Amino acid sequence: MGGSAPRRDHHLPAETTSFVDRRGELTQGRELLARARLVTLTGPGGVGKTRLAARIAARVRRAFPDGVRFVHLSGVHDPALVPLAAADALGLHDRSAQPPLDALVEQVRDRRLLLVVDNCEHLAAACARLAAALLHGTEGVRILATSRHRLGLTEEHLMEVRPLPVPDPDGDLSAAQGYPALTLFADRAAAVVPGFRLTPANRASVARLCHRLDGLPLAIELAAVRMRVLDVDQLLDRLDDRYRFLTTGSPAALPRHQTLRAAVAWSHDLCTLPEQTVWARLSVLAGSFDLETAEAVCADTGPGGDARTPEGTGWPLALPPAAPPAPPARPAAGSGAHDRPAAAPAVLTLLPPAGAGAGGDEVAGPEQAAVGVAGELEADAVLDGVVHPDGLVGEQDARACGAPVAERRGLRRDDVLEAVAGLVDKSVLCRETGPGGVRYRLLDTLRQYGLEQLRRDAGQEEAARRRQRDWMARRAERYERGWFGPGQPETAALLRADRDNLRAALDFSLTAPGEALAGLRLAGTLWFHWHACGASREGLYWLDRALAAAPGPTRERARGLWVAGLLAAATRDFPRGRRHAADALALAHALGDSAEAAHAEYVIGVIRLFGDDLPGALRHFEATVARGPVPGQHLSLVGLDQVELACALGFLGEAERAVEVCEQALRLCERHGEQWVRSYVLRMLALAHTVLGDWPRAQRHAREALRLKLAVHDVIGIALTLDLLASIAARRGAPEDAALLLGGADRVWADIDTGRWGSHTLTSVRQDSEERAVLALGREAFGRAHRRGGALGLRELAGHVLQEPGRPTGAEAADPPPPEDTAVPLTRRETEVARLVAEGLANQQIADRLVIARRTAEGHVERILGKLGFSNRSQIAAWMTAQR
Repeated sequence: MGGSAPRRDHHLPAETTSFVDRRGELTQGRELLARARLVTLTGPGGVGKTRLAARIAARVRRAFPDGVRFVHLSGVHDPALVPLAAADALGLHDRSAQPPLDALVEQVRDRRLLLVVDNCEHLAAACARLAAALLHGTEGVRILATSRHRLGLTEEHLMEVRPLPVPDPDGDLSAAQGYPALTLFADRAAAVVPGFRLTPANRASVARLCHRLDGLPLAIELAAVRMRVLDVDQLLDRLDDRYRFLTTGSPAALPRHQTLRAAVAWSHDLCTLPEQTVWARLSVLAGSFDLETAEAVCADTGPGGDARTPEGTGWPLALPPAAPPAPPARPAAGSGAHDRPAAAPAVLTLLPPAGAGAGGDEVAGPEQAAVGVAGELEADAVLDGVVHPDGLVGEQDARACGAPVAERRGLRRDDVLEAVAGLVDKSVLCRETGPGGVRYRLLDTLRQYGLEQLRRDAGQEEAARRRQRDWMARRAERYERGWFGPGQPETAALLRADRDNLRAALDFSLTAPGEALAGLRLAGTLWFHWHACGASREGLYWLDRALAAAPGPTRERARGLWVAGLLAAATRDFPRGRRHAADALALAHALGDSAEAAHAEYVIGVIRLFGDDLPGALRHFEATVARGPVPGQHLSLVGLDQVELACALGFLGEAERAVEVCEQALRLCERHGEQWVRSYVLRMLALAHTVLGDWPRAQRHAREALRLKLAVHDVIGIALTLDLLASIAARRGAPEDAALLLGGADRVWADIDTGRWGSHTLTSVRQDSEERAVLALGREAFGRAHRRGGALGLRELAGHVLQEPGRPTGAEAADPPPPEDTAVPLTRRETEVARLVAEGLANQQIADRLVIARRTAEGHVERILGKLGFSNRSQIAAWMTAQR
């Protein structure tokens, strides 16, 4: 559990712990997907649906030429965002005015792919609409869903994921290793107690424990991590006590739900009070988060460490420095036992409110409570005069002294760090690697339990969500201030990693009373993320909601209006964009805000430029560039004013003036180490030099523009630049390169808009490049080169263009590079098959071309991948291209 949380890329989740045998379910899942287009894995929380779905998808991925993509819905709570989450997972960047679901279906209509949609239960209706649209609107898309409940479609095939089989604890256990539940426990226990294994002495106890946990994988993993301090028999005794406490008076609860809740609640009881508090507060976070975010949401003190009163309690809290933990003794191999740490526990002092004790309510019990925070378990814990030999204080004890359960004690930032470390150690938090370093995640079942604890005290959930929103707002403001400068690729990656938490912050602001203006401010601050990082549809969604919720004449509204206008223009909805930008300009003038007025003017000029009013756009941007920056104007938009002026000049044939403007903009970008605007400046320089017929300079600038656009994953910029490079290649007499680049460009445009937004300029440039290449090569040779380009992944295509074969870029950087040794002994038939793979043919097409069985073709492809050490067909295509 702790090591198998999905990564936030959209390929299959990385497995960092062993997968316990589920051969029967794997076979059944593959067979169902072979004959059904919608398969839903159902079962209780903690049974392992996500892990099994990822394994099934990995087994069948070769049957889907357009790949397997994983849609993570655990951090999505708004049904309107489900189509956008699916489009994001598929790498689609639609900017049409169609409804998101219609656009999604249109873009994948001709693809053969598998979409794994994980955690559908809280968005069942939206997921059913997504599945129905894909099933009815495409032929080659299949869906593997996970949910606690069925989606309810007639096309749906259900597969129940059952708990792991457990042997009879009182029966014959000689073949205990053959039971997955016992194997799972032994594997996870060995991770915390090196040397632990199943033996004749402990098999019965382990079997009884797994039987008590109903074979639920999550419950077994939570129990196994306690082997650091308890042996198996102690685990069983304590779990039985906790189970009886939880299930008394709950006859309606399903047995497996009772079991999982008992295991989770017991894990919660075994946490220190600071860990319990942090667990509860972290439950408001959606998706993964870093330590800074955890500290901002959970700490009761500022960075300086000064104590403050937690919201809604009235209790000033003081935390003395924690005593350093004593190193635990190493247990004997396989025993699971630990000596108790000898260090004295740190003391949390609970001070009564002013006036208490003199006619007011008094604190029950002693004024000081010794609570273990330094080690995993302290020697003693004293509360209300009661000594707890296991060093733990339960919820009833905390309530007895008047302390709120979820609020506990005031926490400093250092205490949050210690608590996070403890929760990782106890497998409550999953640790994963992400942008910026280490990130953490709560699994859904554990997040829901933490949220229940947080809600037990009025006002605590709202306070935690407000802290989360305020932190995300401060982070967004910091990113915006630094956007025109170095570090843009890192900022873009961090914002993508935080997308679920940004959504949670925006949703809180737009649903909680009195918070709408803060939501509008956050949505407007993120303009650069929505616009530059391919999230214009989602940005427009949030801005529409925020503008409707905060109609007052504020600076935030002026900002929100021009950003909404810019994003509407990006979807070719020029009337809407023009209306929003004009309203923003009028409001900014009324408020006397020259910066927001300048931003709105930029949007008005862009709409003129791409609305084919070239003379009007030229006059507009000549005026804004001549005026120069105004105080408070974002430098990105200052640079873009110059880019659009150069663009208008280039379209009107004034290439030399366009070069002068671009060189001025380049100097601005270079002074600040900026990359995103600079990539557009370089593309405009390449276009201007193309008009001037200076092919070497045009190609050099276009290649550098592509390199920068890849760094910030500007997919639309990548597509535009590939079109330009294809045009340069066709005009300078490299028709095969032109055909290959057009194939790659068309593949990228397929994720945006196959019609290139209906732009006459863009489609005519592409048509001219094709006509020149076909004239030089002939239609058949052009088709082969075009298919090769379309079969290349973005990394391989970029490597070809930049003359850096196998260069990892953007989201594909994690893929292994192809081996450098090209002297691989493929047979004649394998070489023939590899050549057809490079032409973009699927296995069935290869079989038809060579008059062989499809299974034979699949076998050839598998052997080629094995010999070359590759993992996908795009690498074969790139390798074959290199051989030529």
